[in-house]
Amino acid sequence: MASIRDPTAETTRSVMKSLLLLCFALAPLRADDGATSPEPADEARISYEGAQLLKVTAPSEEKEVALRTLQDMEGVDTWLRLATNSSTVDVMVRPENADKVKEFLDGSGLTFDVIIDNLQAAIDTENPTMTTDEMEELEGRKGHRMTWQSYHRLADIYGYLDYLAQTYPQLVTIQTIGNSIEGRPLKVLKISSGRPGSPAIWIDGGIHAREWIAPASVTYIINELIENRDAHGESVKDVDWYILPVVNPDGYEYSHRIDRLWRKNRRGSGYCAGIDLNRNFGYKWGGAGSSREPCKEIFAGSSAFSEPETAALSKFVSSHTGTLKAYVTFHSYGQYILHPWGYAVGYPHDHADLSRVGQKIASAMYQAGGASYKVGGAAATLYPASGGSDDWAKGAAGIKYSYTIELRDRGYFGFILPVQYIIPTGRESLAAVKVLADEIANGR
Repeated sequence: MASIRDPTAETTRSVMKSLLLLCFALAPLRADDGATSPEPADEARISYEGAQLLKVTAPSEEKEVALRTLQDMEGVDTWLRLATNSSTVDVMVRPENADKVKEFLDGSGLTFDVIIDNLQAAIDTENPTMTTDEMEELEGRKGHRMTWQSYHRLADIYGYLDYLAQTYPQLVTIQTIGNSIEGRPLKVLKISSGRPGSPAIWIDGGIHAREWIAPASVTYIINELIENRDAHGESVKDVDWYILPVVNPDGYEYSHRIDRLWRKNRRGSGYCAGIDLNRNFGYKWGGAGSSREPCKEIFAGSSAFSEPETAALSKFVSSHTGTLKAYVTFHSYGQYILHPWGYAVGYPHDHADLSRVGQKIASAMYQAGGASYKVGGAAATLYPASGGSDDWAKGAAGIKYSYTIELRDRGYFGFILPVQYIIPTGRESLAAVKVLADEIANGR
């Protein structure tokens, strides 16, 4: 992440990247529908060899100030920020910073456990990939490469969406609602009820690049709602579904190719590239829990909706606010079901409904996959975060049921969630949106 990289190496790569990009400026994206764009040959994959994930605890209330200081230290990347009424935080530390950080921990009286002792080893075993022959055999047999037994690249995800539209033309349509900063299409899949004017649900994932379980879970939902449609009751058939599996396609591809832990989009280059798309929405933009500093992971951008990804999403959602009754954005990690407000501690006038349905979602997710999810207002339950998509959906677009669902796990793997958890987490995610479909289809 930005605060722990070698600036000299980053600067050299940045200069070379800028020169090489001039050569690609007029080149079209590949014919595989823009899922991949040219990458400079000099940009090597970033290694996290020897980096560690620590779970740090303040053993007493007076130590919590030190815990908050830790989160702002140079050389520390906070994975799960300090939650309200919590005394723990997950931080990733590079080996070159480990002695300094642990000296601070000892001197401050903070305790810690090493959750992952070598992050690169965890990355290397997280996502076993199929051979080219295996992928070609799978595609020839099924018509697509999606398996939910691995984390797939963008080309596979988009290929799967196109396959569904071609196979189920009466049920499924695809619309490109815009393009990313690097020119990749933003593809929304619609699953139609077949009845004009039906209430609708929006689902998205992958707004933060490193949260691979989110697009995997969203595509799992798509698969079940289309290819196993009759197994999930009538409510899922009574609503229209608009689903954007990857809000941040550039960052997602970058996290697969170059930096597994990349979070932001890919505006700019070098040491401080990228904007946090989930701080870029135009409701209470630029407030608490966001930053105006480009090098920060929560950099909100130059203005609200400065990024083509958020601008395209908001324009599309705004054009459907008459029918959209629910907005669900999937993230990881921590196992939370969060509703507005996120910009500050407080609640909308209908928070009782949001809480009631949130608790039903939590119960359904537990029954489906066995994981427990905590429900509450985002700022009150976790931490303030201004400019988020869920607050915008509720506060600006007027969508009643707006939720951010932070998927598995609670810190044992963090963002590096092994592939064996894709299907259990996908089942939980499906259970969540089925609760919303039932609420909406029955007019609640």
